[in-house]
Amino acid sequence: MPSALVWFRRDLRSFDHAALHHALRFAERVHCAFVFDTAILDVLPSRRDRRVEFIHASVAELDVALEAMARVAGVPGAGLIVRHGHAEDEIPRLARELGVDKVFANRDYEPDAIVRDSRVAQALAGEGIGYDDFKDQVIFERDEVLTQAGKPFSVFTPYKNAWLKAVDAAQLKSWPVEEYAAHLAPKPVGESLPGLADIGFEPTNLGELQMPVGMSGGKRLFEDFAARIGRYKRARDFPAVKGVSYLSTHLRFGTVSIRQLAAHARAHGGEGAETWLSELIWRDFYHQILWHHPQVVERAFRPEYDAVKWDDAPALFAAWCEARTGYPIVDAAMRQLNQTGWMHNRLRMIVASFLTKDLGIDWRLGERYFATHLNDYDLAANNGGWQWAASTGCDAQPYFRIFNPVTQSEKFDPEGRFIRRYLPELARVPDKFIHAPWTMGSIDQTACRTKIGVDYPGPVVDHAMARERTLQRFGVLKG
Repeated sequence: MPSALVWFRRDLRSFDHAALHHALRFAERVHCAFVFDTAILDVLPSRRDRRVEFIHASVAELDVALEAMARVAGVPGAGLIVRHGHAEDEIPRLARELGVDKVFANRDYEPDAIVRDSRVAQALAGEGIGYDDFKDQVIFERDEVLTQAGKPFSVFTPYKNAWLKAVDAAQLKSWPVEEYAAHLAPKPVGESLPGLADIGFEPTNLGELQMPVGMSGGKRLFEDFAARIGRYKRARDFPAVKGVSYLSTHLRFGTVSIRQLAAHARAHGGEGAETWLSELIWRDFYHQILWHHPQVVERAFRPEYDAVKWDDAPALFAAWCEARTGYPIVDAAMRQLNQTGWMHNRLRMIVASFLTKDLGIDWRLGERYFATHLNDYDLAANNGGWQWAASTGCDAQPYFRIFNPVTQSEKFDPEGRFIRRYLPELARVPDKFIHAPWTMGSIDQTACRTKIGVDYPGPVVDHAMARERTLQRFGVLKG
């Protein structure tokens, strides 16, 4: 009877799993594996990476879950085979050692991952081993949602309308696993999960942040959000309010099922759930943009904007990275990112607009900084968001959409609660000055014991002047 190997990647769960379902239906013996891929890990700038720690903890939970599910089905000793090395080498080697007939995996749409998977498939074919992959991390992929002319969408709203028209129960159905668990194979003798130190990494502040990890963490966060999803539309833009789902990292690593989330939102209905479903559709949209236009990784979606002349301003870029711009909402957001590895979505738009439209710095520098620091970093969504903010991407809005950091702060953090949380040096600044503390006179600065330029920096640019420079920068291209 055939045997199979399921290669886990961005799908660290034991339920509603397309590749695992199909492997268990196909084969009498199904092995499960995960590779800590040195092609990815070795280029990370720090050995203290929250994402690696999150993955490690999630892999450990997945191992236990697979073992428990198999044990109930009468198969003791099953679980996850874990390797540390180059995935292009480790998966074909493991498949050969286990004598499997086919390797199953869920698709990854990033350009480097597509190349990796192609090489793995070729190596397996050379050994007479099959390779099969499945849609799992999105609802619609590649060419599944197209315009009436059969072309990929380049603007979100028409894509969303087509997505909503196309979605049905078949797209949102779960892939059952547990009922086929008797086909899980025992792990080879002596297999054990490597520790974080064994793969060359150190603990981070995940524990201090009390960040929920693994399937259990994703489940806990979703249950919490489901109880307040009706308020999502009203609360989602306020960083001091518990308004968002906080599920982005779990979506990134597949410890939750996108199908189950979308199905819940669709079934729940109401303005909150519908707005949240739109955010999930944005995720699909950016994945299809990346699939059809892989050049966006390095270039503007709209080619004419490759000609934009960005400023070479390393000192200003450093001030942005280090939360020293003098604009409290920007600096508080960057501190949140640097300290926790996460940033509220409204703040991502504000800081991205500030970097590109106020400081005049190339969006690619900001995108790469986010790529290094975000726990939920996803190439498709991150790239799409940055190009949206920079007005170089697939968006119908013109380049003169420029966020005013002060008015954004006044609107979305009116009492300065978020600002004071991450900028304690401004804790005593009165509400009327908290969004623009440089407007305080010397008497007010003395009264609140916050001297601008000493305790907190003054603004590195004048927004009104920066706005005019941005209009000129883009206007040149318009003739």
